[in-house]
Amino acid sequence: MAIMDGIKRQLRSVIEWQNPPADVLFMQWSENGDEIKNASKLIVGPGQGCIFVYEGQVKAIIEEQSLINLQTDNVPFWTTIKKFMQFFVSEHKVGIYFYRKTKILDQKWGTTSLIKYQDPKYQFPIGLKAYGNYSYQIADANAFFVNIVGSHNQIGIDEFRKIISARVIQPISDYLAECSYSYADIDANREEIARGISIKLAIVFRKLGFSISDFRIEGTDFDDDTLRRINRIADLTAEAHAAQTVGLDYAKVQQLDAMREAARNESGAAGAGMGLGAGVALGQNMAQGMSDMTHNANPAIDDITGKLKQLKLLFEAQLISEAEYSAKKQELLSRF
Repeated sequence: MAIMDGIKRQLRSVIEWQNPPADVLFMQWSENGDEIKNASKLIVGPGQGCIFVYEGQVKAIIEEQSLINLQTDNVPFWTTIKKFMQFFVSEHKVGIYFYRKTKILDQKWGTTSLIKYQDPKYQFPIGLKAYGNYSYQIADANAFFVNIVGSHNQIGIDEFRKIISARVIQPISDYLAECSYSYADIDANREEIARGISIKLAIVFRKLGFSISDFRIEGTDFDDDTLRRINRIADLTAEAHAAQTVGLDYAKVQQLDAMREAARNESGAAGAGMGLGAGVALGQNMAQGMSDMTHNANPAIDDITGKLKQLKLLFEAQLISEAEYSAKKQELLSRF
């Protein structure tokens, strides 16, 4: 019975990757074990490639759709293999691997750790997260087998995506450090950044045996420390713009806020003194501010309506009293 089983096994001589699973990229053929039978036929289907590995080394790669008779056809290294065939059984094991040649589309990527670099404009450390998608395909089966497959008998598409995600961080970090994009410019220049990164990735991944294309950045985010710094910059910028809008120097506004806060927090005689001092300083600064507004008025640009708006902003910001607001408002209205 064992002899008949052996004969039957020898007659099963078609080597083919039938109905490959949709989630498999690279797979070792093992239907008849790892022994190539004399008079076997090899079928390489559309969109497939086949690698012959002998004693751990790639000996031949078939990249075109084909039907090959391994006994008679001139296949690279096959004549060497046949020298070891004894009674239809090889004492030297041969590996046959099939792989997808077609492009794998719309693969998601995301940074598994923060991309860190120095913001070139504000000079503080950035912690960036990013995600997007890409397409890829095996371009050099030999390099792919040596650098990626190794001792594995199967590589899945999901498994390979993790390998790619782990390798994209360094090229992205290098590119962002070189291109000098501030945090505020990243989203507006996503396409340009993606093009630059894809060039770097193409160089890295080509050495590993596959090509990457259609690399896109779909979104970015920052870590908590970076967001706190960004929000602080936004607040300070808004305050400085508001001060400029009402014709005040931002440093003076900060000084007035500090004195007002000190007057609120202090108690007793010290608080009263601070409050008095703050009031005097406030009055002096406001008088100076009003004087600057009056002397610097340009009839061609700053009409009375604009001055009234500025005056209201000062009052709403509690930088002048209601009496001062009413008096100055009446003065401006009297010029109509």
